[in-house]
Amino acid sequence: MPEHHFHLKAEWPGGRNSTGYIEAGNLQTKISIPPEMDGPGVGTNPDEMLLGAAATCYVITLAAMIERSNLPLQEMSHESEGIVDVTNGVITYKKIIHKPTVVLTAEATEEDYSKLEKLVKKAETSCMISRAIKGNVEIELEETIN
Repeated sequence: MPEHHFHLKAEWPGGRNSTGYIEAGNLQTKISIPPEMDGPGVGTNPDEMLLGAAATCYVITLAAMIERSNLPLQEMSHESEGIVDVTNGVITYKKIIHKPTVVLTAEATEEDYSKLEKLVKKAETSCMISRAIKGNVEIELEETIN
């Protein structure tokens, strides 16, 4: 079985409120602590990047499953929300809420909608990022199917 290796380089010039830089393939951005956590809020941060990884993994997995199932997709969009808890100075990534919206064409049958409902849930458990954070970060779905 093949393995895929991904590499990231980081530059961090100083203390807690510095601004650093990361580069990993097509991802090239400044990084810092978000303003919600009393940081400078420059570029992105680990909280947004974990949310981005989980959201993109989910939506790409769902799209592939819909395609393989030959469902008559008209359009799909997605939003996700990350909830980070800070209790007694301990920062915990508590929950990610995925909010996919999937619209099938007018030709879609009841069977298509039934299959789609199953795929929306299955995509979350099939995504490698969801599997990687399972047991540490709660994942919730709030799907809209039309």
